[in-house]
Amino acid sequence: MDADQARRVDALLRQSGIPGVVAPENPSDPAGACRVYDKADPATRHDVTADAPAAVAAEFPDPKPASGSTRGFVVPPKSE
Repeated sequence: MDADQARRVDALLRQSGIPGVVAPENPSDPAGACRVYDKADPATRHDVTADAPAAVAAEFPDPKPASGSTRGFVVPPKSE
């Protein structure tokens, strides 16, 4: 993920209370691609980027569709 995406993911993780640290893959290149790690320390951290979407999905489950009728319009096709 790029720097802008990393800022948004970091904010979402912090706001949701989901553990994880967004940091550059290469610590010597802070402008490079970023990942989600379990710790900030580059020597001991583990990549948990694949787990982050599942944690977010668990925090914000899809809303259940409303039961009952739904209002709307039906537009019939034009007859030729």
